Amino acid sequence: VLCDGGMGTMLYNKGVYLHTCFDELNLTNPALVREVHREYIQSGSEVIETNTFGANCFKLKKFGLDDKVREINRAGARVAREEAGRQIFVAGSIGPLGVKIEPWGPTALEEAERAFQEQADALLDGGVDLFMLETFSDINEIHQAIKAVRHVGGRIPIVAEMTIEEDGNSLYGTTPELFTKKLEEWGADVVGVNCSVGPAAMLQCVERIARVTKLPLSAMPNAGIPREVEGRNIYLCSPDYLAEYAKRFIQVGVRLVGGCCGTTPAHIKA
Repeated sequence: VLCDGGMGTMLYNKGVYLHTCFDELNLTNPALVREVHREYIQSGSEVIETNTFGANCFKLKKFGLDDKVREINRAGARVAREEAGRQIFVAGSIGPLGVKIEPWGPTALEEAERAFQEQADALLDGGVDLFMLETFSDINEIHQAIKAVRHVGGRIPIVAEMTIEEDGNSLYGTTPELFTKKLEEWGADVVGVNCSVGPAAMLQCVERIARVTKLPLSAMPNAGIPREVEGRNIYLCSPDYLAEYAKRFIQVGVRLVGGCCGTTPAHIKA
């Protein structure tokens, strides 16, 4: 199944400033968000993700928008749903809270779970078909996200994706073998990795994951590691390069393939 590519990348390419709250665009400029969804669908995406990666109360609070969690998530799901129709799947995108949770920081596990529940409930209300829990570094945190989605969504499919360093371990040092076992144990339907690294490092990690689980796998790499060129982050991985790795991902057991930061409809089309 082919997923879409970067949402933030595309919004930035279309002139949205980096200091803007990208999630709020679901309310303030839904036509722009819809345009990105449409371009991915036209490129062949069978799953599109809602523009809600950072739409939790902790991250929205930085923009003074923590009272609009429900509104922003529901709008994000509805915009995607309307563009997808009934032929394309809509995945509710949920990312990390942006705060450190127990035992690493002051945010309680229950508080984290409540924040994820609030987001998941609004996304369900907006009509998502599945959930994409993505770019998590801390397995304690993704555990709360899985619990939250199961609480509000019952048996709705969950894709659970960690993000990794070049060595294949999570940013907190958890090995793929360990986080895969945990994600499976906690009830994820699809296990995978996204963001942070390019296709080559991700392939090595996916090979390790495939050895310890029979679940379907997902892989959504960045378009390489960004290079700073005159103050701008430029991703150098071409559509053809990503397409070559997509084949390799599929050969080792990946069943949901797409892209993360720096990837565009051209990468997905390839």
